[in-house]
Amino acid sequence: MEFVIVTGLSGAGKTQVLHAMEDMGFFCVDNLPPALIPVFYDLCVKSEDIMGRVAVVTDTRGGELFKSFFKAMEALKRDKKSYKILFLDASDAVLVRRFKETRRKHPLSDGLNGSLESAVKLEREMLKPMKESSDYVIDTSGVSPAQLRSRIAQLFLTQASDSLAVHCISFGFKFGIPMEADLVFDVRCLPNPFYDEKLRPMTGLDLPVKRYVMEKEETKGFVARFTDMIDYLLPLYAKEGKSQLVIAVGCTGGHHRSVALAQYMHDHLAEQGVRCSVTHRDMQKY
Repeated sequence: MEFVIVTGLSGAGKTQVLHAMEDMGFFCVDNLPPALIPVFYDLCVKSEDIMGRVAVVTDTRGGELFKSFFKAMEALKRDKKSYKILFLDASDAVLVRRFKETRRKHPLSDGLNGSLESAVKLEREMLKPMKESSDYVIDTSGVSPAQLRSRIAQLFLTQASDSLAVHCISFGFKFGIPMEADLVFDVRCLPNPFYDEKLRPMTGLDLPVKRYVMEKEETKGFVARFTDMIDYLLPLYAKEGKSQLVIAVGCTGGHHRSVALAQYMHDHLAEQGVRCSVTHRDMQKY
């Protein structure tokens, strides 16, 4: 049975993720108290023929019950029950904006005199240990609903294996560094096609831009070292039991250099049979 526990910060997109997983064939339950997760797991095992893929959401809406989360996880581990934790994150500014736009109340705001900003900061501190123990972390700050749905599909559309999954992200520094990144590479030092008026409207996926970036001597030197480092690190991360490695490549705007190089690394790893995916987060932003 594939059992996924979805958690994270309020407003980070857990409901959207649950809807996407439901469309993929998961049996989904929202707002399940952590103490009930082992009990629900056993029920799912008994009905595995119809509940082979299960996703449950648990978060701070459970109040005091949420504090039992790690006890529940230890119970699953003790009984050698397999599961994965997916953590949804976003920047404080984005979370505050989303709550203001939807006019929804943060689950922790009542105890903080209604302060939304304080509630977001408190929840982030409360969930820090959970984020650190998660198998997958997705930062939804600069991600559209379609991109988030695609990311979930890349992770769970097929039966998840125990092998390391690599996700490559291109981004623009002016839009912020992806918070889920394990490794960040700054390629703003490489020749920039933005200054060529013919190339400026294109992206790093277009052949003329790709050739401009990849054929420069500076890029060739970077690519050789970039490739050697990732090839060396992947077996080490896999040996440590890491489920996901997020490689972020950033340039100024996220249109040209970072796109070409993130796509290069994805293609390089795919050729080696590595389970990998790629997102060009800021490619369409201006």
